[in-house]
Amino acid sequence: MKKVAAIKEVKPVRELRRVGAHSHIRGLGLDEKGRAKFIADGMVGQTEAREAAGIVVQMIREGKMAGRGVLLVGPSGTGKTAIAVGIAKELGEDTPFVAMSGAEIYSSEMKKTEILMQAIRKSIGVRIKEKRLVYEGIVSKIRIAYVKHPYNPYVRVPREAEITLETKDDSLTLRVGEEVAAQLLQLRVRKGDVIWIDAETGEVHKTGRVCKEKRYDVTAYRCVEEPSGAVKKEKEIVYTLTLHDLDLSLAAQRVAFATLLGVPMSREIPSEVRQRVDEEVKKLIESGKAELMPGVLFIDDAHMLDIEAFSFLSRAMESDMSPILILATNRGVTKIRGTDIESPHGIPLDLLDRLLIIRTRPYNADEIKEILRIRADEEDIPLSEEALEELTKIGTERSLRYAVQLMEPARILAEREGRTKVTAEDVRKAATYFVDIKESIKYVQEYEEKFLK
Repeated sequence: MKKVAAIKEVKPVRELRRVGAHSHIRGLGLDEKGRAKFIADGMVGQTEAREAAGIVVQMIREGKMAGRGVLLVGPSGTGKTAIAVGIAKELGEDTPFVAMSGAEIYSSEMKKTEILMQAIRKSIGVRIKEKRLVYEGIVSKIRIAYVKHPYNPYVRVPREAEITLETKDDSLTLRVGEEVAAQLLQLRVRKGDVIWIDAETGEVHKTGRVCKEKRYDVTAYRCVEEPSGAVKKEKEIVYTLTLHDLDLSLAAQRVAFATLLGVPMSREIPSEVRQRVDEEVKKLIESGKAELMPGVLFIDDAHMLDIEAFSFLSRAMESDMSPILILATNRGVTKIRGTDIESPHGIPLDLLDRLLIIRTRPYNADEIKEILRIRADEEDIPLSEEALEELTKIGTERSLRYAVQLMEPARILAEREGRTKVTAEDVRKAATYFVDIKESIKYVQEYEEKFLK
């Protein structure tokens, strides 16, 4: 008699995805009059700070932030980074946003001022508009000719391709070489796709397909309109680069030339390279071929910067090409790093005078509860109402960050017990495994004599 294998229950595989701490932020959550909604765009509470940030956004749009910056001041876990992200989101999806910690400038490989300069250049975008000669249309025919690979006779590689493009008014057959043929294969171009080919560089771009009738609710391609006019035409191409991208491109050319001469090159970008890039960008702007997009440079733990870094930032804020500088700190009156001088937030007074200071305050219980609910949805953690209440209590009595950190351990404990929802007991058990800062300090004090000094 044949044995029948036992059928085991297959548990659904939990999707692995990386969720950032502020990936749910979509803006500042303001109405048309600039008033903050209690819950909107992933933001909760902090109404005064968000409304102040909304005024900053309007000043940026009107070009009234030249020579100024923003300082976010408040205790840990009060949403300073979330507000900085919200400001960048309000300015538009293309707005460059660079976040760094004040401690990141202390590198053994580069000078502090070079790290800050690179961060500033990464925060400034250049939207370039170019008119290029292109071939654009719907692919009506495509034929690719192959040859044997020179090193592997069992592999075929494209040699050339013949492709027919059509518009509402025109039709043209092109014969292209192996580089373009390889791109057609890589992009999986087939009959019915709308593409355009740069006549100068041979670069192929696939824009979508013409959808005459909807066959599926979900498709892997974008539906576009049927092109009109001639197949061969001038097309305005718009793309965005940062000043740092342009710096690297020009510096790479210099490195290649210097390598041929045997001259060693440092990792820092020479000032003359940046000067030349700025000159070229200004020419493009004056000719109407480009526009500058000042982004946001957010420096958390700003008290970690030293007097040299603060001096550099003060000078950088006066430049024509400078991003919106947003600093954040949770320190009160403390020493300016690198000096014996005490100052509010560890920032020199001459720089503080240039900053619009926004305060954040500790969250109340209702705000903590809503933030935890949003984080649970974002991280796909099924919390029962009792578990949410327990986490809210922990967040109020201890800290919001500690409550957020307990959610995933509590989910794992619930899953081990075969439960689909996290209970209050799972949260309490997770809190016995992972302690907060106060408990950690108490433990250190209790066993102080046993710790190494």
